Amino acid sequence: MNLLIHPDQVTPFDRGNGVVTIPYVGRWNADANRITTGQTSFAPGTGLPVHSHNVEESVLILEGEAIAEIDGERFDLVAGEATWVEAGIPHRFLNRGDGPMRIYWVYGGRDVTRTITATGETFEHLSESDRGGLTTK
Repeated sequence: MNLLIHPDQVTPFDRGNGVVTIPYVGRWNADANRITTGQTSFAPGTGLPVHSHNVEESVLILEGEAIAEIDGERFDLVAGEATWVEAGIPHRFLNRGDGPMRIYWVYGGRDVTRTITATGETFEHLSESDRGGLTTK
């Protein structure tokens, strides 16, 4: 099965505090996928808590100015720049700009989990437990 995804026809996943995800490809709409993809937008001064995944992840900055925290290091990124993070490595993305920041993410797997570094809690990606956008300013 092949998919053509129109973002305006996808139900957004509101993570809270101005962080919203549009899921593209995943277990919810593809039976044979080996990747999971989507887009997340961050209001100014927002981000996600430091976390890791059970699979690798690549992120492309689509719009705005980001801080990528990867394994304790901070990197300033702008639209067009990308990252790749190995499975199990703590990371997060924050909006450091005055306007919206959008990322396109690709996970190297079908069954994706998120583990919050501060608590050790692990849950399924985009489940009800996977909310928790935070304000950083």
